[in-house]
Amino acid sequence: MKRMTVALAIGALLVGGAATASATPAASKVPDAIKVPAGNRALASYPAEGVQIYGCTNGAWALIQPAAVLSKHGKPVALHSKGPVWTSIVDGSTVGAAAAASSPRKDAIPELLLKANLNTGDGIFGKVTYIQRLNTRGGVAPAGTCSAGAQTAVRYSADYAFWVAG
Repeated sequence: MKRMTVALAIGALLVGGAATASATPAASKVPDAIKVPAGNRALASYPAEGVQIYGCTNGAWALIQPAAVLSKHGKPVALHSKGPVWTSIVDGSTVGAAAAASSPRKDAIPELLLKANLNTGDGIFGKVTYIQRLNTRGGVAPAGTCSAGAQTAVRYSADYAFWVAG
C-alpha cells in the first residue's frame, strides 16, 4: 500500500470521488449498542468515501486519522478528518465528537455512536448532538507487523447520520 498524506487523500477523494450515492444510507438494522438516545431527532444522513490512515507504532498499525468526503446526490458536502471532526463545505459549520459506543462489523471498521463535544457555526452541523457511523465497509488496519515510520491509507465507506436534540 502506498504512503499517502491527508491532503493527497482528500484531494484524490474530491477529484475521483465517491460519487453517485444518495443522501439516504442503505437500509440496515442499527444495533442496540449504537442507537441514539431518546430526545434526539434525525437531521441528515450522508454516504462517505475515504481512507483510514494508519501509522506504524512499535511494530503494529495504529490509526492516525480518517480522511473522507461526505456527499449528497454525488456532490461533496462535508469533509471528515482527525478529531473526529466533520466540516460542512457548504456552510462552514463543524461538529466534533467522541465515541460513545461501538458495534463490530465483519471485515470492516466498527459502526459507532459518537456524542458531539464541539459545535461551531450556525449551519447544518452547528447543533448536532450525536453522529452514527453505519454500514461500514473496509478501513481495517493491515494485518501483521510493520516498519517504524511506515504509513498506509486503507479505503473505507460508511454512512454518517447526524442527530439534533428535539
